[in-house]
Amino acid sequence: MPEPKTAPNIANAEALKKMYEDMLLIRRFEERAGQLYGMGLIGGFCHLYIGQEAVIVGMQAAATPKDQLITAYRDHGHMLACGMSANGVMAELTGREGGYSRGKGGSMHMFSADKKFYGGHGIVGAQVPLGTGLAFANKYRGNDGVCMTYFGDGAANQGQVYESFNMAELWKLPVVYIIENNQYAMGTSVARHSALADFSKRGVSFNIPGIQVDGMDVEAVEAAGKEALSFARSGKGPIILEMKTYRYRGHSMSDPAKYRPKEEAAEVREKRDPIDHFGQKLIQRGVATENDLKEIDTRVKQVVIESADFATTSPEPALAELYTDIVI
Repeated sequence: MPEPKTAPNIANAEALKKMYEDMLLIRRFEERAGQLYGMGLIGGFCHLYIGQEAVIVGMQAAATPKDQLITAYRDHGHMLACGMSANGVMAELTGREGGYSRGKGGSMHMFSADKKFYGGHGIVGAQVPLGTGLAFANKYRGNDGVCMTYFGDGAANQGQVYESFNMAELWKLPVVYIIENNQYAMGTSVARHSALADFSKRGVSFNIPGIQVDGMDVEAVEAAGKEALSFARSGKGPIILEMKTYRYRGHSMSDPAKYRPKEEAAEVREKRDPIDHFGQKLIQRGVATENDLKEIDTRVKQVVIESADFATTSPEPALAELYTDIVI
C-alpha cells in the first residue's frame, strides 16, 4: 500500500532528501570507480559498496560531530557519507597526489582525522580492536564521543572481535559494533560459514545487547542508530547492530560472484533496493517530486564526473614521497 501524503516538515524533508542524495552519491561514485578499474586506472584491490548504501547513510544521519567511525576495506561509501571529498577519495583510488593519502594508500588506506574517519583497514577484523581503543580514549577523555565500529559477517568470526567485546563490556566503553551482514563473506554464504547466523546475538555471552536491523531501509537504520548511540553514550557500554544488507557486486572487482545465481541479486535490486524504494517513499509522502529526484541525480553525476577528471589529471606522487610518513 502506498503511504498517505501529508504536508512534510520542511527541516525533516530536507534531511530526508539529503539522505537520498548521499546514498545516490555513493552509488554513482562506486559505479564510476568500477569503470575506472576496468580501464586499468585503479590498481590493486577495489571493493564496491553498491547495495549497502543505506547502512552508512542512516548511521551518519544518527551520529553527532563527536562520533568517530572505523571500518574495513569496503569503505568508499563510509568516506563519502562522513563528508570526505569525492575528489580526494577518487584520486587516492587512482594513486594520485591529490588523494587523501597522497596516492600511497589506495582503496583500503584512507583516513581523515578532520572527519573522524579512522580507516579503511585491509586485515579482516583488525579495525574492531582499534575501534574499541578509540572508544576507550573517548571514555578516558570524557568527550561524550562514541566510536561506530563497522565489520562484516565474515569478520564476525575472528577471535580479536570477541576479545574486543569482552574488554568493551568490562569497561563499559562507548562503542557501537555495526555488523554489515551482506550475506556473503567473500564467496561463502552466511549459512555455510556461521554456526549462529543471527549476528545481533553475537554479544550474548558478554552481556552485550544487540538489535537486528533492515539495512536496506535508511530510516530503519537511522532509528536503530539513534537508539544504539544513545545507549553507548549514556555509559551503558557497547551494543551491537546487525545490518541485514546485500552487495550487488562481487566481493572485489576480481570476483565474478559465480557462487550465487544472477537472479538473486536482480531480485534484491527489484524488491529491496535502498535508493529506488526510498525515492518512491519520498514521492508518495510529498517530500519530493520526480523532477526533484532527477535534479539530485544530475547534481550527483556532476560531482562524480568532476572526481573522475580530478583523479585522472592530478599528478602522480613525487619519488620523494617514498620516504615520507615513515616511522623508524
